[in-house]
Amino acid sequence: MAQRYVRVQNQEGQIYYGLLQLSLRVQALDAPPWLQGQPTDLVLEPEDYQILAPCAPSKIVAVGKNYAEHAAEMESEVPIEPLLFFKPPTSVIASLAEIQYPYQSQRVDYEGELALVIGDRAVDCTTEEAQTRIWGYTIANDVTARDLQRKDGQWTRAKGFDTFCPLGPWIVREVSPGARLQTFLNESFTPVQSATIDQMVFSPDFLVSYISQVMTLLPGDVVLTGTPVGVGPLTIGDRVRVEIEGIGRLENKVVAREKLAR
Repeated sequence: MAQRYVRVQNQEGQIYYGLLQLSLRVQALDAPPWLQGQPTDLVLEPEDYQILAPCAPSKIVAVGKNYAEHAAEMESEVPIEPLLFFKPPTSVIASLAEIQYPYQSQRVDYEGELALVIGDRAVDCTTEEAQTRIWGYTIANDVTARDLQRKDGQWTRAKGFDTFCPLGPWIVREVSPGARLQTFLNESFTPVQSATIDQMVFSPDFLVSYISQVMTLLPGDVVLTGTPVGVGPLTIGDRVRVEIEGIGRLENKVVAREKLAR
């Protein structure tokens, strides 16, 4: 099994990056692994930590319509160049955390995706250089308020709600180009999304190169590579699970977001 790099919080609130062992113990590192973090003598038992999203990005750069069949289901053409948008860092949650369905929306969709974790500063990279800037891979759900996306004509609000970027549960260093991405709802064994990641229009190294010619990518930043065909609605009470071969599964429950009393 590939090494699984996690980010966890102990009962005292301290946060560690670490290596997840088969026993579910976590061997703590002295720094994020992409910053040459090394194993320490500290080992956390399964009952002594809570798993967090595997990184804390300064930004999440996402790519729209990067699978041809998904572009078609959105009734649009495949973009000539990658279509970029942001999700704020405050949208990130861990696997098993709750997606909050906002009261402003009547249609919230799942979008299972492969996520890239940047390991080194990337500026004006070639595609060859970009490959060396991708430190690892994890799973994301680009949760989207579809009705607000259509209403607003741009995507910031629809993509940016708190909890709208489940990420995790861990990072692996490599993933097969033919790995299958699948999304499941509730207890169904039939996926609502199923595609191989090599069906992307723009490859991961091309995306990182393209983005780096617009903005600097920093260690720990995340790039979402787009979702395949099959996006659809979530309802309150649903459990949504995104799986990618060679990585694992990202699972979250949907709950109602409460309006704060003033």
